[in-house]
Amino acid sequence: MSKKTIGMGLILLASFILVMISCTKTTTVPIDNTPAITTTVTFAKDIQPILTKSCAISGCHSGSVAPNLSAATAYNALENGNFINTSTPKSSDVYLWLTGKKAIPMPAGAPNNPSNINALMLAWITQGAKNN
Repeated sequence: MSKKTIGMGLILLASFILVMISCTKTTTVPIDNTPAITTTVTFAKDIQPILTKSCAISGCHSGSVAPNLSAATAYNALENGNFINTSTPKSSDVYLWLTGKKAIPMPAGAPNNPSNINALMLAWITQGAKNN
């Protein structure tokens, strides 16, 4: 073999090694950037307070825009309005609205939106969307 062939082989080998080194996985990114919640999420303690503070406000989901997410009607409005899909939680309308896959992410403007609202809603639906 000539020196030129050996030199090209070394360059190709070095390039291959550099590419392989740069392809290592260093982090895992959750799907939709939604961290998993493994604790029990309840409607009364976890979901309804968020809906009351961020959604059931004047001009929004307090009766003027469906669904009515006021404390007295929120669970039934979500359940009976087909906003929840426990067999495929990520395709639930309420989750699609929250994550912005239906339109702008809800709550609109999100000044009162806790950073984990999407994860809480997804966990609650995944856990069966119980009225607990």
